Amino acid sequence: MSSPKPKKLNRPRSQEIFRRALDVLVGGVNSPVRAFRAVGGEPIVVDRAAGARLWDADENEYIDYVCSWGALILGHAHPNVVQAINDQARRGTSYGMPTELEVELATRIRRALPSCEKVRFVSSGTEATMSAVRLARAATHRDLIIKFDGCYHGHSDSFLSEAGSGLATLGIAACPGVPQALAALTLNAPYNDAAAVGKLFAENPNKIAAIIVEPIAANMGLVPPADGFLKSLRELATRHGALLIFDEVITGFRVCYGGAQTLSGITPDLTTLGKIIGAGLPVAAYGGRRDLMDQVAPLGPVYQAGTLSGNPLAMSAGIASLDLLAAPGFYESLDALAKRLGDGITSALRETAAPATAVRTGSLLTLFFSPNPIKNYADAKKCDTKRFAVFFQAMLERGIFIAPSQFEAMFVSSAHTAADIDRTIAAFRESLLLSAE
Repeated sequence: MSSPKPKKLNRPRSQEIFRRALDVLVGGVNSPVRAFRAVGGEPIVVDRAAGARLWDADENEYIDYVCSWGALILGHAHPNVVQAINDQARRGTSYGMPTELEVELATRIRRALPSCEKVRFVSSGTEATMSAVRLARAATHRDLIIKFDGCYHGHSDSFLSEAGSGLATLGIAACPGVPQALAALTLNAPYNDAAAVGKLFAENPNKIAAIIVEPIAANMGLVPPADGFLKSLRELATRHGALLIFDEVITGFRVCYGGAQTLSGITPDLTTLGKIIGAGLPVAAYGGRRDLMDQVAPLGPVYQAGTLSGNPLAMSAGIASLDLLAAPGFYESLDALAKRLGDGITSALRETAAPATAVRTGSLLTLFFSPNPIKNYADAKKCDTKRFAVFFQAMLERGIFIAPSQFEAMFVSSAHTAADIDRTIAAFRESLLLSAE
């Protein structure tokens, strides 16, 4: 299939809205990567979406591979999810009290992820990871945590050093406002380097509360774990009396019905979830062993609370979504679509001789503008971000919307069609050639 004819995007309405946004919103946006600072130009101002497509305020149409940063595995405005939200909205949008919906969604999560014997719902991935680390520190009576360069666990103070994703996109290595005394409690290691983790344990005996890791890294671009890496982390944590936290905010219910722990066979002590469990509504969760989770208030002294935690709209959307994902063959069909895209991108790289590398795990993909394999954040930072910016704009002009950052993943949804995939591959081929000029 040929690529859609490129066009100079005409966006006067979007530009007018963004000018107004600059006056009342910080940088005109409510999350930094949306500002397009890494790729140039002004951001898309979205008017509506359906299935695999977005329309901006000027009626330009795009095939969407951002999918609300992975949350919309079913695509935009899936009828079952919309119906569930509508039905619940008529019954009330927020109670600040228990509902049966919370029990139903938590039960589905536990069935899919047996490591989550108990679950606590929160409203964002940042809140989930922050709460999981607090619990780990309380349970072990230790202060230090280990995280990995390029892994992003939200914007809590403990995580904002060499954090990948948005910070990498904006060229920020560490964040002002984080007290040095608190930053010193976070130890960093290269991703896929278990030996470095072992060294940190040796240098800090009986002081490390937890290792927190993306079991499949997706915030420095997509970087799968090396063979044996996760197993080594499990063994090191157990040997040294620390907890292992899997941040599955992206991978949970994205790579399979369950998460990366299901694929790897590695059982963490605590897990954080987000994105897909709310079908695009603001919801996340942390869960783990019963003895650990029972230390959270009201059963234990580890305090965490939130008026909107377990919001009934989000719970209804999550139940509708997970029920669809549990259908036989769902992930096989999704993987086939993603494989078609990944194979097409690989062919385009060969045909154009572009100095780039394509990586795919399930329905997540990244095109790194580097000729060398990417094993960690140090490798990712060597990518040609200027070339990526040219490539991004060429794709946008062809009606294909990918994340406006070299350090993010593409997400395929079940709403994408084979025709969408083929059109995207054709756009890739042309955009790769243009990025070389």
